[in-house]
Amino acid sequence: MSDRVTPFRLDVPEPVLADLRERLRRTRWPEKETAGDWSQGVPLDYLRELCRYWADEYDWRATERRLNSLPQFRTSIDGLGIHFLHVRSPHENALPLVLTHGWPGSIVEFLKVIGPLTDPAAYGGDARDAFHVVCPSLPGYGFSDKPDRRGWGVERIAGAWITLMARLGYDRYGAAGSDWGTTVTTLIGLRDPAHVAGIHLVPPLAAPDPATFGDLTAAERAALADLERGQEDEDGYSLEQSTRPQTIGYGLVDSPALLCAWIIEKFRSWTDCDGRPENALTRDELLDNLMFYWLPGTGASAARLYWESFKQVQRLFTAETTDMVTVPAGCSIFPKENPRPSRRWAEKRFTTILHWNEPDRGGHFAAFEQPCLFAEELRTFFRMLR
Repeated sequence: MSDRVTPFRLDVPEPVLADLRERLRRTRWPEKETAGDWSQGVPLDYLRELCRYWADEYDWRATERRLNSLPQFRTSIDGLGIHFLHVRSPHENALPLVLTHGWPGSIVEFLKVIGPLTDPAAYGGDARDAFHVVCPSLPGYGFSDKPDRRGWGVERIAGAWITLMARLGYDRYGAAGSDWGTTVTTLIGLRDPAHVAGIHLVPPLAAPDPATFGDLTAAERAALADLERGQEDEDGYSLEQSTRPQTIGYGLVDSPALLCAWIIEKFRSWTDCDGRPENALTRDELLDNLMFYWLPGTGASAARLYWESFKQVQRLFTAETTDMVTVPAGCSIFPKENPRPSRRWAEKRFTTILHWNEPDRGGHFAAFEQPCLFAEELRTFFRMLR
């Protein structure tokens, strides 16, 4: 299999965008929810207005131009085509960094931090904190290929990213990520310690330590309560995607209204938005991310990663942690994240935590919601390793 890296540009045919607008306008809407809030899912009035905006006012071409202004590439790893951004810093001693997103995110999450990370001096920072940024789309997500057979779980993805960084000529690099990216980044640290300078996790995944249950802090009690609430009230999506991704995939690939509701519900629940997604992100930003699922039709293939890996990963932050991670780790716990392990829980798994911080605002999509805070977290940690 060729290890060639080829340039890539987005150029979505106009009929594809016209089809999206037509589907949105022809949506067959259900009746209004009976609860009067978000407790039954995305409210009808909210979703209709967002889909109207998507059809009538949203400008994909502006986002396409923005993405095409960045160096994009594709390469084949382990038989699968991978799409990635590779933005080199103008500063000679920049540290290579692989950034990994999760579900229901995409590389769009990181667009606001690429400039500050690659050229900090241009954003009021120090050139000595610069990174060469590599930002791949997960297999089955965005414009990476969709796996056509089972086996593309988090371990295989971590192996692919290790191959990617070597292929790009990086002998020493950092890794960072959130959501699926947290586990992929941790596995990179476990598998490639000879080349990984350190890993930055938002957040680290570590199970609550029963030995602390007789002496819990207020923050630990709140974290446990939120874990329980999440399992009772927020896990419908993960149960469906981890057991029947193909079934939900038909609707996610065919109906933009369903895709919008399925994903926007999580942006409302998981961002630091005080109950309204637009308090954390603009409508255009929310829709930019949605387009990375709609245009390539990845509703089913993205969900399938839950079938591959979710139960294994869920155990890491709810039940038990059996591995020990010794590479240097930086950990950022944003206040609206779930899970939110305490440092003493995390230290049972991550034995070399050099940086631990709990910013005062931000949620699950930290780079998207709070790009300045996110960039500073990365700089602060990796500064210790340069």
